Amino acid sequence: MNGFARSFTAAPEHIDELGHVNNAVWVQWIQRLATDHWYALADPADAELYIWVITRHEIDYLRPLLVGETAHGRTWVGDEPRGARFDRLMEFTGADGKTLLKARTTWAIIDKASGRPIRVPPAIVERFRG
Repeated sequence: MNGFARSFTAAPEHIDELGHVNNAVWVQWIQRLATDHWYALADPADAELYIWVITRHEIDYLRPLLVGETAHGRTWVGDEPRGARFDRLMEFTGADGKTLLKARTTWAIIDKASGRPIRVPPAIVERFRG
């Protein structure tokens, strides 16, 4: 399993009226973590040919993140792809190591030239499973 990690620090503009990171910001961080993982592992030729789009989010918000605090995110690919779709798992933890958020997101691979979904190529599956 080829996982990927990066950290995000909550700035004042990320905070909602409840005093913690807004749910929409978490979704942006989920997307950033996933796309950074793609570009870290993808063959440059694949990155030129394909793009991924989110088709589904399943998010469990477990603990709040406050302004100035840092969330450590990690992601990995879950089960085998289903046609054009690949599930990606994520977990964000706080400085204390406790889980802040868990997510399962479904992504579909799109051929940039046609704008249509394609079956996930075996070489890409292997790269993320490696």
